[in-house]
Amino acid sequence: MTRLGFRFEKLEVWRLARSIVSQVYKTTENFPSDERFGLTAQVRRAAVSVVSNIAEGSGRNSDTDFAHFLELSYGSLMEVVTQLVVACDLGYLKEPDLDDFKQICSELASKLVALNRSLSVSKRKTVGYQ
Repeated sequence: MTRLGFRFEKLEVWRLARSIVSQVYKTTENFPSDERFGLTAQVRRAAVSVVSNIAEGSGRNSDTDFAHFLELSYGSLMEVVTQLVVACDLGYLKEPDLDDFKQICSELASKLVALNRSLSVSKRKTVGYQ
């Protein structure tokens, strides 16, 4: 097991987002090759953005900055869900697999909101949150 050294490595939201990235990469391997530079690349970038924004925000000097990056991460997570819904609409992903993704993404969304709300930040928006 890797020794936890960075602040973000200690965050449950980061570990969960990281697992979503792995699942997205494995799932998109089965997308049509003509989607390699389209939907496949887009959903992979969005998934990586989720975990990356958590990490970047955790390295900021204030809770206000961290909250901002958690909001960016949340937005990217909503992109992932939407892109997976589109993939299902196009027949690249089966409905039960989409449901599994939506469940884990919903769990992460709730945890991101909870972490954001727990930060001692005054006068910040939480528009768009569940």
